Amino acid sequence: MSKAPPLKFLLSHPAHFVACGCGSGLSPFASGTAGTIFAWATYPLLRMAIPSDPVFALALGLMFALGVWACNITGRNLGVSDHGAIVWDEIVPFWTVLMLTPSGLLWQLAAFFLFRFFDIVKPQPARFFDREVHNGFGVMMDDVIAAAYTLLTLALLKIAVDRLW
Repeated sequence: MSKAPPLKFLLSHPAHFVACGCGSGLSPFASGTAGTIFAWATYPLLRMAIPSDPVFALALGLMFALGVWACNITGRNLGVSDHGAIVWDEIVPFWTVLMLTPSGLLWQLAAFFLFRFFDIVKPQPARFFDREVHNGFGVMMDDVIAAAYTLLTLALLKIAVDRLW
């Protein structure tokens, strides 16, 4: 893992502030997990501000585009396209997961652990984007794919739970 940049770096450009998850990416330990926890903690606030699902989905698309830009600039300035401090790629996809996760703390907890698992394991095509696409789009896409695997697994679990009860 790359060493976290100093706080001065975070505040030196708006793209750095965004890409580093408002500072959550500066965690010296498990920055991706810290970014995902940040996403989980801020999700209820976002939903209060944007309660409409279609508007929230549009906002997520805009935040994805913002992330492509911010992660590209920040990765270039750090000298590593997917530096460990860059966590916006965890945040936006996990907000998407939470939007589509069944209600309840247990479902959210399952979503958190599944998302972290798929983000770390990087099943194809996430691995392709992680290894071959060295720009903001590649950084964001490998986590979008982890989110898709998470949602598919949650959907299968939901079907199984509904059939058992």
